[in-house]
Amino acid sequence: MTELRPPPDFPDLLNLRDLGGYPTTDGGETRWRSLLRADDLAQLTPAGVRALAEYGVSTILDLRWPQEAARHPSPVAEALPRVRCVRIPLLTHTEDEWRLRSRDPDKELWKCAVLEHARTELCQVLTFIADADPEPLLFHCVAGKDRTGLVAALLLALADARPEAIARDYALSSQMLRAGYLARYPDIDPARILEALRCPEEGAYNMLKFLEAAGGVRDYLTQIGLSAHEITRLRARLRG
Repeated sequence: MTELRPPPDFPDLLNLRDLGGYPTTDGGETRWRSLLRADDLAQLTPAGVRALAEYGVSTILDLRWPQEAARHPSPVAEALPRVRCVRIPLLTHTEDEWRLRSRDPDKELWKCAVLEHARTELCQVLTFIADADPEPLLFHCVAGKDRTGLVAALLLALADARPEAIARDYALSSQMLRAGYLARYPDIDPARILEALRCPEEGAYNMLKFLEAAGGVRDYLTQIGLSAHEITRLRARLRG
Protein backbone atom coordinates (compact mmCIF):
# COMPACT_ATOMS: atom_id res chain seq x y z
CA MET A 1 0.00 0.00 0.00
CA THR A 2 1.17 3.56 -0.69
CA GLU A 3 2.96 5.06 2.29
CA LEU A 4 1.31 8.07 3.91
CA ARG A 5 3.50 11.12 3.37
CA PRO A 6 4.92 13.32 6.18
CA PRO A 7 2.50 15.94 7.51
CA PRO A 8 3.05 19.66 6.99
CA ASP A 9 5.15 21.17 9.78
CA PHE A 10 2.95 23.26 12.07
CA PRO A 11 5.10 23.61 15.21
CA ASP A 12 3.58 22.34 18.48
CA LEU A 13 0.76 20.30 16.94
CA LEU A 14 1.17 16.60 17.69
CA ASN A 15 -1.50 15.02 15.52
CA LEU A 16 -1.68 16.92 12.26
CA ARG A 17 -1.95 15.53 8.74
CA ASP A 18 -3.19 16.41 5.29
CA LEU A 19 -5.76 13.93 3.97
CA GLY A 20 -4.09 13.95 0.55
CA GLY A 21 -2.11 11.04 -0.87
CA TYR A 22 -4.28 8.21 0.48
CA PRO A 23 -4.68 5.31 -2.00
CA THR A 24 -8.15 4.81 -3.43
CA THR A 25 -9.94 1.68 -4.59
CA ASP A 26 -9.69 2.72 -8.26
CA GLY A 27 -5.90 3.08 -8.16
CA GLY A 28 -5.80 6.84 -7.61
CA GLU A 29 -5.12 8.86 -4.50
CA THR A 30 -6.87 11.57 -2.52
CA ARG A 31 -6.20 15.23 -3.24
CA TRP A 32 -3.64 17.27 -1.33
CA ARG A 33 -4.09 20.72 0.24
CA SER A 34 -7.85 20.45 0.61
CA LEU A 35 -8.59 18.91 4.02
CA LEU A 36 -6.39 18.72 7.10
CA ARG A 37 -7.06 17.08 10.46
CA ALA A 38 -5.37 18.21 13.67
CA ASP A 39 -5.34 18.30 17.43
CA ASP A 40 -6.07 21.40 19.54
CA LEU A 41 -4.97 24.64 17.86
CA ALA A 42 -4.69 26.25 21.29
CA GLN A 43 -1.21 24.70 21.32
CA LEU A 44 0.00 26.78 18.37
CA THR A 45 2.86 29.19 18.94
CA PRO A 46 3.27 32.27 16.69
CA ALA A 47 5.53 30.14 14.49
CA GLY A 48 2.79 27.54 14.18
CA VAL A 49 0.20 30.17 13.31
CA ARG A 50 2.50 31.51 10.57
CA ALA A 51 2.99 28.00 9.21
CA LEU A 52 -0.76 27.50 9.08
CA ALA A 53 -1.17 30.73 7.11
CA GLU A 54 1.67 29.84 4.74
CA TYR A 55 0.00 26.49 4.00
CA GLY A 56 -3.01 28.43 2.76
CA VAL A 57 -5.60 27.33 5.34
CA SER A 58 -8.64 29.57 4.87
CA THR A 59 -11.22 27.84 7.10
CA ILE A 60 -10.97 26.21 10.52
CA LEU A 61 -13.71 24.02 11.97
CA ASP A 62 -13.54 23.41 15.72
CA LEU A 63 -15.42 20.27 16.82
CA ARG A 64 -14.93 20.81 20.56
CA TRP A 65 -17.55 21.35 23.25
CA PRO A 66 -18.07 24.98 24.40
CA GLN A 67 -16.40 24.26 27.74
CA GLU A 68 -13.30 22.92 26.00
CA ALA A 69 -13.06 25.92 23.71
CA ALA A 70 -13.48 28.31 26.64
CA ARG A 71 -10.70 26.62 28.64
CA HIS A 72 -8.27 26.53 25.72
CA PRO A 73 -9.06 29.26 23.19
CA SER A 74 -7.46 29.10 19.77
CA PRO A 75 -5.07 31.95 18.87
CA VAL A 76 -5.96 31.79 15.18
CA ALA A 77 -9.01 34.08 15.04
CA GLU A 78 -7.10 37.00 16.55
CA ALA A 79 -3.80 36.34 14.77
CA LEU A 80 -5.30 35.58 11.34
CA PRO A 81 -8.55 37.57 10.98
CA ARG A 82 -8.90 36.54 7.32
CA VAL A 83 -9.22 32.88 8.30
CA ARG A 84 -12.83 31.83 8.88
CA CYS A 85 -13.08 30.13 12.28
CA VAL A 86 -16.29 28.27 13.17
CA ARG A 87 -17.10 25.93 16.05
CA ILE A 88 -19.72 23.17 15.60
CA PRO A 89 -19.64 20.64 18.47
CA LEU A 90 -19.85 17.16 16.99
CA LEU A 91 -21.15 15.37 20.08
CA THR A 92 -24.23 17.17 21.46
CA HIS A 93 -23.79 20.27 23.66
CA THR A 94 -21.87 18.79 26.60
CA GLU A 95 -19.78 15.76 27.43
CA ASP A 96 -22.34 14.57 30.00
CA GLU A 97 -25.14 14.76 27.44
CA TRP A 98 -23.08 12.74 24.99
CA ARG A 99 -22.34 10.03 27.57
CA LEU A 100 -26.04 9.69 28.35
CA ARG A 101 -26.97 9.51 24.67
CA SER A 102 -24.22 7.11 23.59
CA ARG A 103 -23.93 5.03 26.79
CA ASP A 104 -20.12 5.35 26.63
CA PRO A 105 -19.34 2.60 24.06
CA ASP A 106 -16.10 0.65 23.75
CA LYS A 107 -13.44 2.17 21.51
CA GLU A 108 -14.02 -0.51 18.88
CA LEU A 109 -17.64 0.64 18.53
CA TRP A 110 -17.24 4.35 19.26
CA LYS A 111 -17.43 5.46 15.62
CA CYS A 112 -20.61 3.45 15.12
CA ALA A 113 -22.14 5.13 18.18
CA VAL A 114 -21.46 8.55 16.67
CA LEU A 115 -23.00 7.52 13.33
CA GLU A 116 -26.08 6.31 15.20
CA HIS A 117 -26.51 8.92 17.94
CA ALA A 118 -25.08 12.19 16.55
CA ARG A 119 -26.74 12.31 13.14
CA THR A 120 -28.03 15.87 13.40
CA GLU A 121 -24.71 17.23 14.61
CA LEU A 122 -22.77 15.22 12.03
CA CYS A 123 -25.01 16.57 9.27
CA GLN A 124 -24.28 20.12 10.43
CA VAL A 125 -20.51 19.48 10.42
CA LEU A 126 -20.47 17.88 6.97
CA THR A 127 -22.80 20.47 5.47
CA PHE A 128 -20.43 23.18 6.66
CA ILE A 129 -17.45 21.43 5.05
CA ALA A 130 -19.38 20.93 1.81
CA ASP A 131 -20.28 24.62 1.64
CA ALA A 132 -16.84 25.96 2.60
CA ASP A 133 -14.46 27.72 0.23
CA PRO A 134 -12.28 25.34 -1.82
CA GLU A 135 -9.03 26.49 -0.19
CA PRO A 136 -7.56 24.24 2.53
CA LEU A 137 -9.90 23.58 5.45
CA LEU A 138 -8.62 22.29 8.80
CA PHE A 139 -10.87 20.54 11.33
CA HIS A 140 -9.85 19.61 14.86
CA CYS A 141 -10.94 18.70 18.37
CA VAL A 142 -8.64 18.26 21.42
CA ALA A 143 -6.41 15.26 20.75
CA GLY A 144 -7.54 15.09 17.14
CA LYS A 145 -8.14 11.35 17.32
CA ASP A 146 -11.82 10.48 17.90
CA ARG A 147 -14.15 13.30 16.85
CA THR A 148 -11.66 14.48 14.25
CA GLY A 149 -10.91 10.86 13.33
CA LEU A 150 -14.57 10.07 12.70
CA VAL A 151 -15.01 13.03 10.33
CA ALA A 152 -11.76 12.14 8.55
CA ALA A 153 -12.80 8.50 8.16
CA LEU A 154 -16.18 9.46 6.68
CA LEU A 155 -14.61 11.87 4.21
CA LEU A 156 -12.02 9.29 3.18
CA ALA A 157 -14.72 6.64 2.77
CA LEU A 158 -16.72 9.00 0.54
CA ALA A 159 -13.56 9.55 -1.53
CA ASP A 160 -13.22 5.76 -1.98
CA ALA A 161 -10.01 5.54 0.03
CA ARG A 162 -8.93 1.95 0.55
CA PRO A 163 -10.32 0.50 3.80
CA GLU A 164 -6.86 -0.28 5.13
CA ALA A 165 -5.80 3.33 4.51
CA ILE A 166 -8.81 4.60 6.47
CA ALA A 167 -8.04 2.22 9.34
CA ARG A 168 -4.38 3.14 9.32
CA ASP A 169 -5.16 6.85 9.41
CA TYR A 170 -7.31 6.35 12.50
CA ALA A 171 -4.73 4.20 14.28
CA LEU A 172 -1.90 6.60 13.43
CA SER A 173 -3.14 9.07 16.04
CA SER A 174 -2.00 6.77 18.87
CA GLN A 175 1.54 6.81 17.52
CA MET A 176 1.62 10.54 16.88
CA LEU A 177 0.28 11.50 20.32
CA ARG A 178 2.16 8.98 22.46
CA ALA A 179 5.45 10.78 23.23
CA GLY A 180 3.87 14.19 23.60
CA TYR A 181 1.16 13.06 26.00
CA LEU A 182 3.52 10.99 28.14
CA ALA A 183 5.72 14.08 28.51
CA ARG A 184 2.74 16.39 29.06
CA TYR A 185 1.26 14.32 31.90
CA PRO A 186 4.22 12.88 33.85
CA ASP A 187 2.16 12.37 37.04
CA ILE A 188 -0.43 10.11 35.39
CA ASP A 189 0.06 6.36 35.09
CA PRO A 190 1.50 5.81 31.58
CA ALA A 191 -0.77 2.80 31.09
CA ARG A 192 -3.83 5.04 31.56
CA ILE A 193 -2.51 7.53 29.03
CA LEU A 194 -1.78 4.85 26.45
CA GLU A 195 -5.23 3.34 26.88
CA ALA A 196 -6.84 6.78 26.45
CA LEU A 197 -4.85 7.28 23.25
CA ARG A 198 -5.67 3.85 21.81
CA CYS A 199 -7.25 4.08 18.35
CA PRO A 200 -7.89 0.50 17.25
CA GLU A 201 -8.08 -0.17 13.53
CA GLU A 202 -11.08 -2.38 14.31
CA GLY A 203 -13.01 0.80 15.15
CA ALA A 204 -12.57 2.04 11.58
CA TYR A 205 -13.47 -1.31 10.07
CA ASN A 206 -16.61 -1.48 12.24
CA MET A 207 -17.57 1.98 10.99
CA LEU A 208 -17.23 0.79 7.39
CA LYS A 209 -19.44 -2.22 8.18
CA PHE A 210 -22.03 0.13 9.70
CA LEU A 211 -22.01 2.24 6.53
CA GLU A 212 -22.29 -0.85 4.34
CA ALA A 213 -25.34 -1.99 6.31
CA ALA A 214 -26.87 1.47 5.76
CA GLY A 215 -26.53 1.04 1.99
CA GLY A 216 -23.10 2.68 1.66
CA VAL A 217 -21.61 5.99 2.70
CA ARG A 218 -23.66 8.02 0.19
CA ASP A 219 -26.94 6.49 1.36
CA TYR A 220 -26.00 7.09 4.99
CA LEU A 221 -25.21 10.76 4.30
CA THR A 222 -28.54 11.11 2.52
CA GLN A 223 -30.32 9.52 5.48
CA ILE A 224 -28.85 12.04 7.94
CA GLY A 225 -29.93 15.00 5.81
CA LEU A 226 -27.26 15.89 3.24
CA SER A 227 -28.40 16.72 -0.29
CA ALA A 228 -26.98 15.07 -3.40
CA HIS A 229 -25.24 18.35 -4.25
CA GLU A 230 -23.61 18.54 -0.82
CA ILE A 231 -22.44 14.93 -1.06
CA THR A 232 -20.92 15.65 -4.47
CA ARG A 233 -19.11 18.71 -3.09
CA LEU A 234 -17.80 16.72 -0.12
CA ARG A 235 -16.40 14.03 -2.39
CA ALA A 236 -14.81 16.66 -4.60
CA ARG A 237 -12.79 17.95 -1.64
CA LEU A 238 -10.61 14.85 -1.86
CA ARG A 239 -11.15 13.67 -5.44
CA GLY A 240 -11.28 16.92 -7.43
